[in-house]
Amino acid sequence: MLDKASKIYVAGHHGLVGSAIWNNLQQRGYTNLTGRSHQELDLTDQVAVKRFFDEERPEAVVLAAAFVGGIMANSLYRADFIMMNMKIQCNVISEAYAHGVEKLLFLGSTCIYPKNAPQPMKEDCLLTSPLEYTNEEYAIAKIAGLKMCESYNLQYGTNYLAVMPTNLYGPNDNFHLENSHVMPAMMRKIYLAKLIHEGKWEMIAVDLNKRPVEGVDGSSQSDDIREILAKYGIYDNKVVLWGTGTPLREFLWSEDMADASVHVLLNVNFSDIIGIEKYSSVHYGASTSGAVDRNHSAGRGGAIPKLGEIRNCHINVGTGKELTIRELSELVAKAVGFEGTIEFDASKPDGTMRKLIDVSKLHSLGWTHKVEIEEGVKRLFDWYRSTL
Repeated sequence: MLDKASKIYVAGHHGLVGSAIWNNLQQRGYTNLTGRSHQELDLTDQVAVKRFFDEERPEAVVLAAAFVGGIMANSLYRADFIMMNMKIQCNVISEAYAHGVEKLLFLGSTCIYPKNAPQPMKEDCLLTSPLEYTNEEYAIAKIAGLKMCESYNLQYGTNYLAVMPTNLYGPNDNFHLENSHVMPAMMRKIYLAKLIHEGKWEMIAVDLNKRPVEGVDGSSQSDDIREILAKYGIYDNKVVLWGTGTPLREFLWSEDMADASVHVLLNVNFSDIIGIEKYSSVHYGASTSGAVDRNHSAGRGGAIPKLGEIRNCHINVGTGKELTIRELSELVAKAVGFEGTIEFDASKPDGTMRKLIDVSKLHSLGWTHKVEIEEGVKRLFDWYRSTL
């Protein structure tokens, strides 16, 4: 079991989820935390990752680092999405095992589920039909990650868990228009369209200096700014968004996701997920330190016959509630104070039409969300404004 002195490595601790997990752990009194920025440690570099684990020797790992983006980025950088994420996962999980890490939590995404999966999506619908094409590479990488955790547990008796969050938003979200997710992109577009209409070019300059768009920043000429923003559907009091606005989406406040993740890390074991109380005694050695006995051979070969087939051990994390993209745009407009026009370009892809997850497994493990979408949208805009 992890205690307050346990060293916990949070991979991706500057990101949307990783930073929230780091803060949540600190608030709970877990202060022996370690993290590295991408500049300090390239997780795609196997040698560097091994060196980090040799030096730090963490007792637990939260793998929240990933190469991420929205529909546009997924379409443009398909090779990067599968290769970068597979490298990160393979390096961190293999070194965690090699260094005797007691507990590992892998963060995936609900994009792992088939495009036409029955709604709401239960964990058991994984790999039952084709994926959504626009994010297939990212989804395949994440499926591989959760299967790594599952397979290490079955072969080596490790205690690696995988959580699959729905669409996340919150502090430290990515608002760069080229590769951000739907809500922050939408929020920034609506905010900039409002500023253009109000003629507040000094505030537009502040925004673009903080987050330039394709090299255009606050020092650029107003015509150049208008031109680059128009490329992203941002006009004077008007915003054009991709798709029809009809897809349904579920959103989870990132600090809620962090709380769920830490809850699972601290309170849930693989034996709880598969519902076999004796699993741990079958797999784990009798080490008084609680560490896995690497020489213990029971169950090796990937299965314990008496337990039957074990799969889909990951945990969905979300709210179990959804709204349309159009409804989301209305909530964002209200939070921003935008009274202009929001149009939808139906010639652009919608992505998956519905992505609601079943969160009954998560609820059975003792956790439910706290922040509803209306409040969360307001909080996100307040945070965004605070960064300018």
